[in-house]
Amino acid sequence: MSTNVVIVGAGPAGLAAAEHALRAGARVTVLDQAETPGGQYHRMLPEAYAARRPDRIQHGRAEFDRRRRVLAHPRCQWWPGSTVWAFDRAEKRVHVLRGRSDGGGRRRLSLVPDALILATGAHDRTLPFPGWELPGVYTAGAAQALAKGERVAIGRRVLVAGAGPFLLPVAESLLGVRAEVVAVLEANPFATVRKGWSSRPWRLAAHAGKAGELARYAATLARHRVPYRLGRAVIEARGADRVREVVTAKVRADWSVVPGTERTYEVDAVCVGHGFVPQPELAVAAGCVLDEGFVRVDAAQRTTVDGVFAAGEITGIGGAITAAAEGAVAGCVAAGGKPNPALLRARDRARTFAERLATAHPIGTAWRSWLREDTIVCRCEETTYGELTRAAEDASCPGPHALKLGTRAGLGPCQGRICGPTVCELHGGTERHHRPIVQPIRLGELAARTEGEPG
Repeated sequence: MSTNVVIVGAGPAGLAAAEHALRAGARVTVLDQAETPGGQYHRMLPEAYAARRPDRIQHGRAEFDRRRRVLAHPRCQWWPGSTVWAFDRAEKRVHVLRGRSDGGGRRRLSLVPDALILATGAHDRTLPFPGWELPGVYTAGAAQALAKGERVAIGRRVLVAGAGPFLLPVAESLLGVRAEVVAVLEANPFATVRKGWSSRPWRLAAHAGKAGELARYAATLARHRVPYRLGRAVIEARGADRVREVVTAKVRADWSVVPGTERTYEVDAVCVGHGFVPQPELAVAAGCVLDEGFVRVDAAQRTTVDGVFAAGEITGIGGAITAAAEGAVAGCVAAGGKPNPALLRARDRARTFAERLATAHPIGTAWRSWLREDTIVCRCEETTYGELTRAAEDASCPGPHALKLGTRAGLGPCQGRICGPTVCELHGGTERHHRPIVQPIRLGELAARTEGEPG
């Protein structure tokens, strides 16, 4: 009897895991909250858009066709629009809701796999700054999702800022929907970026494809006359009803502001991204051990929980190639196979690139110098930096739990997914709490009967 493998997440890691688990003879079920596979990296236009604008869907078509064939395999079940809302440790049962999250009538199902692969990915991290709660301030990922998935520009005149090479494809996507990108700002100065990428340059030969990708982005920016500035960051957004202008400044290697270097841009939108934060909530619910927020895995992508594997951004931020390489190893091992040396070498090469990426584009520790007392840190509960600081200094309420109860930071609709890392960094603490319910679920759905497991 073949191994039953359930994969949560249909991004690069999940799709690679499915492909290699099928090769090893497993029966596979792939779940994702989205209606189409591929995640953010392979996001495609909806069919209605594609029919009207066939010229806009050629990029990535071959990859899209390949993954569609994987999901159409006779031993693969593809469950789009599926939310994993809980994991029962005792029975190792995965609880699933199928259907549109904003609609009614979602089906409540459960699965008990022989092996579970978590490929839940990551979301943007955006550091707070005065005015970041204004309408018109977007995460870099949201701006790209609207541009790639809906052909919608977040504004006519847009500034792209933050840290990391992800800013480049975001700018390219915005230009593709005819937005004016006034500049792309990388907060890390030239010396930091150069040191990260120039260390042991002979190892870059294994990543020649990345150089071609970088050249394409550079050519796109040059063609549209978009300046790319190093060592500058957005430190304030201004406007009454929405963002009207942003203030940028030169920053040092630790991201402290250089006085007198401020410059103001008139914009109607700004997208910011300071790297990514893993989404390990399901891994925490399964009992997996985390290291600095990432799921701990061994050389075979096994977590600390028997039968549970992890791949992609929840094990370390490294991009699509690294995620796919880890997913390939996880899928093979989870299905009872043994990954060949070439597969392991590809995964290890990808990881070294991810390490170089982290070195070249770190988060400076002095970013908090951008904040003012009234700067909102938790947008759900409108908790300010001043309120957090005063609560943290209150000796009668020590610890992160008391800080949360005293300020309500992290208790809003997003449950700390956006502000959590920031609050931890500002006032200490890195713990992730186990929540019995991992994703939002309606009370009626919670009370509903679980349907029988599919055959």
